[in-house]
Amino acid sequence: MKTIKKIVVPVDFSEKTTDHLVAYACYVAERLGAVIHFFHVIEPYPADAMIGAPYAAQYRDDIKIASRKKMNSLVHDNEKNCPGCTGQVVSGEPVEKIVEFAKEINSDLIIISTHGAKGLEKILLGSVVEEVLKQAHCPVLIMNPFKEQ
Repeated sequence: MKTIKKIVVPVDFSEKTTDHLVAYACYVAERLGAVIHFFHVIEPYPADAMIGAPYAAQYRDDIKIASRKKMNSLVHDNEKNCPGCTGQVVSGEPVEKIVEFAKEINSDLIIISTHGAKGLEKILLGSVVEEVLKQAHCPVLIMNPFKEQ
C-alpha cells in the first residue's frame, strides 16, 4: 500500500463548502503526516466566447487577482494546522485542471467536497466531483460539507 504524502484539495472559495473542506483536509493530512496542495480553478468566462465584449479581459484579470489573494490568505491562515501547505490558482476547465495537477505533482490522494446539487441542477451542470473521481490517477476522498460533523 502506498503511503499518502501529497494531498490535492480543490477549493472554490464558496462560503458553504471551503471552510469545512479545509478543516477536514487539514485534519486528515495531520493524521497521515501529509502535505496539502490547495488548488483553485477559474472557469472560462462565458463572455470570452462572445465577440465584442471588451470588458471580458478586465473581468478575467480581476477574477485572477481576487482568487490569488484568497488563495494566499487560505495558505497563510492554515500554515499552522497544515505545515508546508501550498496553493495554486489556474484557469481552465475544473475537472481537466484538477486531474492534470494531481498527476503532475504525483499526488497520493485528492480530497474534494460536494456541492449538494440534486436533480435537474446536477443533470444540467454535471458533477465536477464525479468526473474527478472517474479520471483521477489516485484515490479520491469525497467530503459532504452539508452533513453534521
